[in-house]
Order: sequence, then C-alpha cells, then structure tokens
Amino acid sequence: MSVQQKDFFTAVIITITIFLIVALGFILLVIVYNHRKKRHIEEKALMQLTFDAEITKTQLEVQEQTMQTIGADLHDNIGQLLSLTSLTLNSIELDNAPKARQKIDAAIDLTVRSIKEMRLLGKLLQGDQLIVMGLSEAIGHEINWIEKSGQYKVSYTNDGEMPAVNSPDKDLILFRILQEILNNIIKHAKAKEISIKLDYEEAVLQLQVSDNGIGFDSENLPTEQCGMGLQNIQKRAGIIGGEATVLSNPDEGTTITVFIPYP
Repeated sequence: MSVQQKDFFTAVIITITIFLIVALGFILLVIVYNHRKKRHIEEKALMQLTFDAEITKTQLEVQEQTMQTIGADLHDNIGQLLSLTSLTLNSIELDNAPKARQKIDAAIDLTVRSIKEMRLLGKLLQGDQLIVMGLSEAIGHEINWIEKSGQYKVSYTNDGEMPAVNSPDKDLILFRILQEILNNIIKHAKAKEISIKLDYEEAVLQLQVSDNGIGFDSENLPTEQCGMGLQNIQKRAGIIGGEATVLSNPDEGTTITVFIPYP
C-alpha cells in the first residue's frame, strides 16, 4: 500500500471517528435535553399541583374563618339584639299608651338593626363572592367585623389604581394572609390600633399591616413565636411569586409587608 493510500485511509478513519464523536455528542445532548425537559415538565406539574392544593386549602380556611365570624356574631351581636327586642316587647304595659309607644318604637329599631346585621352575615355566607367583588371590598368587610368589637381603632388606605384585570387566586391568598395577620394581632399583640395599607404600583401589589402592640425581636424570633403563622404567611406569599417581610421590636409594635407581582 502506497503512502498516499495510507494517508487516504487515515483521513477516512479520522473523519469517521470525528463524525461518530460528533454524532455521539449530539445524541448525548438530545438525551440530556429531553431529560431536562421531562424534569422541567414534572417540576412544573408538581408546582401546579402544589399551587392548586394551596388554593383549595386557602378557600377552606377562608370559609372556616367566615363560619367562626358568623357564629361569634350570632352569639354576641344578633343574639343580644333579639334578646333586647324580646325583653322590650315583654315589658310593654298596654294601659300606658305613651310608654307603650316608646317601647314599641325601641323594639322596631332593634328589629331593624337585627335585619341589617343578618344581611351582612348573608354577604359573608357568599364566601368567595367577597373576593370576586374585589380585594379592597373584602378587606373592608373584614375591618367591619374587627371594629365591631370596639377594641381596635382601624385605619385603612387604598393607594394606586388597581388594574382592570384582577387575579382571583392571588386575591384569595392575599386576603387569607391578611386574616392570619389580624388573627395574630388579636391573639398575641395586645394592640389598640391597626393600620392597613393596600398599594399598587408598577405591577406590584403591596399589603402592609401595622399595629401598636407589644412587638417582639424579629431578628431573634423564639421557637414559640414561629407558631403564630409568620412562616405560613411567608410561604403563601412565595407561592404567588411574592415575599413577606416582618419588622418588629419589643414594645414598638409590628409591621408586616407583603409584596406580590400583580396581576
């Protein structure tokens, strides 16, 4: 075999080897790409399942909170109004027309108040319909129930024009976060004043809740404080692509701010 033939065969072998290496590399790239694509699809499906499960859990919690509110109001408010109505009617003396007229008028007033309260409860029974009406509207209803106790002075501001298209899932989770924050204040903060601010700017929705309660050291949060729902608030904010920050110091109250991309 001549030198030229050897060189030819050597070049052919090198070419085939390079082709096989390139082909093998391409096949490996395709396998890696398909594996990553499959893993991405699986992760995306898992994230969607997690999100759907969280939405369902949140809906149930909002409904449970609603039923607790209704139960408390039936007992503490409407029950008292109806009891007073009954006492007023039973105390009417028919032989004293002027006083009887006054008590009848008082009983009518109590009945009208009871009807108004029942209508408000009827709106709460609509559950997620409050969210459909708008996040700000739902927040307003929640504030009404807190103010009824007479123990808190609540201020609420809504800054920034909300987008024409809302996000019901995000609204629901953000509303539940607000409920958790307010429950924490009622149970632990010993506060008298609560400030709620909803702000929308540059496709970011911000919910900020502050109180003038006893506060705590947010830099060194004790284990027992973790059960107050703060971790759950941060987790839920993360699920909808946002974040929650907690700022608190002993005797200086607490401010919790939630930022989420919106809609």
